[in-house]
Amino acid sequence: MTTNQLAKHNKSFVRNILTLMTGTTIAQALPIAASPILTRIFTPDDFGILALFLSITSIIGVMITGRYELAIMLPKEDKEAVNLVALSITIAAGISLFLLTLIIIFGEQISALLGNSQIYPWLFFVPLSLFLTGIFQAFNYWSNRKLQYKRIANATISKSTTTAGMNIGIGVMQSGAAGLVLGNVLGQLAATVQLVVKSIKKGKISFSYVTLKEMTLLAKKYDRFPKVSIWSAMLNTASLQLPVFVLSTGFSSAIVGFFSLSQRVLSIPMSVLGSAFGQVFFQTSTKLKEEDPKGLTQVTYRSYKYMLLIGVIPISIIFGFGDIIFSFVFGKEWQIAGEYARILSVWLLLVFISSPLALLYTVMNREGTLFLFNLSMFVSRAIVLLFGIFYFKDAYITIILFSVISSLFYLWNNIYILKLVNISMWRSLLNTVFVMTVALCIISVFRYLFLNTVW
Repeated sequence: MTTNQLAKHNKSFVRNILTLMTGTTIAQALPIAASPILTRIFTPDDFGILALFLSITSIIGVMITGRYELAIMLPKEDKEAVNLVALSITIAAGISLFLLTLIIIFGEQISALLGNSQIYPWLFFVPLSLFLTGIFQAFNYWSNRKLQYKRIANATISKSTTTAGMNIGIGVMQSGAAGLVLGNVLGQLAATVQLVVKSIKKGKISFSYVTLKEMTLLAKKYDRFPKVSIWSAMLNTASLQLPVFVLSTGFSSAIVGFFSLSQRVLSIPMSVLGSAFGQVFFQTSTKLKEEDPKGLTQVTYRSYKYMLLIGVIPISIIFGFGDIIFSFVFGKEWQIAGEYARILSVWLLLVFISSPLALLYTVMNREGTLFLFNLSMFVSRAIVLLFGIFYFKDAYITIILFSVISSLFYLWNNIYILKLVNISMWRSLLNTVFVMTVALCIISVFRYLFLNTVW
């Protein structure tokens, strides 16, 4: 890659990220702005029900399209990509109808198994939420393929605007978790409709090429996604949502509410840049793998350094003063959520760094390695969570154990991802640990000076 080509590529890469980041920033600013209002309308128990609902849809949502949406980026011809869009939506429709049947028949038993009878009426919204997820994922990757990042950003803004508005509107009129759950589903609906309409009208996506024969052939061609990638992704999502299910079983819904708010508040701003980086990085790395492997190494390492340096600043602040910040912003009764946020901060920084770069597993055909990583992490998380509940019988210690084991796994994950593009493991390990240690030590000194305590 020549100097001019590299400069042009870097400029395009940054421009695309900024396009997505601008839209995502606006979209994520709305939930952040609404959160202090929502915490005064809804109780920790209500947030606990929402957390359980989102955990269910998140885990199943990973498999709702058979992971064929990832394959939309790969074909050279749009004809194949359009058939993959249709295949993804078809699979989503089939799975959603199957789940609706199960809920109609076994809904009460499922809610009892989850240890929360209040979730029962909201189980009927799970299939709808999952179907919308499948459609959105398919058209999201199609838009990514066509470099239509503004379209994606606008749909994201639409989702957040509708969700925040419905959360507050319904919450004021009706008590309980209705405003939170219904607001989330209506936000999905608004974003999905907007993305589909714009993709068909302005994106000129044509389904005239779609045939059952072509979808069948492509399903076989890219069968590594449902065979390997789907299980890896499900394990990753399941292990991420595992604390919600375990805490719901072992402790009260309020504890789940505190945990979910802390995770949600930290994840929202971190995902602004993370999601923008991820979508652009996936498209860029797929192209560079074939055309310029050295360029892929440069882009990956540069992205890693940016993510580390940008993420360490807000996370360090939460690590130092999360309990004070949460108590001030959301109300004194939410201080516990701030304490949980401090515990989770280091892990979520490592997640922030690795999430967009983890798409290299797909680009480099290393889905098998990713599966083993997610399997090991799921088992380890389950062990420490159960140990915390049944041995210590303390939610605080349980969350500490979860955060420590998760941080260790994601530290290894960051190092291995960089190794995939020939970046020294020792170099990336020392760089990551050094930057994080310096930042956390500095903020700890400030906490001691202001509060006369490190923790």
